[in-house]
Amino acid sequence: MKIGDKLMNFRLPATDGRTWSNFDFADRHALLLVITCNHCRYARAYWKRLIRLAHRYEEDNLGIAAICSNDAQQYPDDSYENMKKISAQIELPFPYLHDESQAMAREFGATRTPEVFLFNSRRELVYRGAIDDSWDNEAAVMRVYLEDAIEYCLDGLEVDYPEVPAVGCSIKWKKDA
Repeated sequence: MKIGDKLMNFRLPATDGRTWSNFDFADRHALLLVITCNHCRYARAYWKRLIRLAHRYEEDNLGIAAICSNDAQQYPDDSYENMKKISAQIELPFPYLHDESQAMAREFGATRTPEVFLFNSRRELVYRGAIDDSWDNEAAVMRVYLEDAIEYCLDGLEVDYPEVPAVGCSIKWKKDA
């Protein structure tokens, strides 16, 4: 996906037992989709920050969903059952979706976990990439790329830096795909 591209329709099962679609977020002013997983140390380092963002922007009507697209055959930690365990363990306040076919990650052009995709109220991509500039030490963060993008997006403004390369583990693609 390129900046300005529209979000495609999707339907994915979540760890809460529901199947979620893009229409479930229709009332949200902005939508943040995070390609992530269970096993990657980069992805694990960001869970608490994403949870804080969800709480911080709940009143501003930001929708958030995490999506695991990794091949669970290669990485059993990223299985749907283990996604359920992680979701319960860290008390995710947003849906954790299972992209078993990897179609969402492919459509997005995602390459890393975590990699974020922020859509405005018209569901146009306004930001993609990194969450901030220090995955391993939250106290050392100097640039909050995603948070800045959310602020601009919710205010109806154009994001200053719409793309910042994500840092993380590579997506684990299925061998037969």
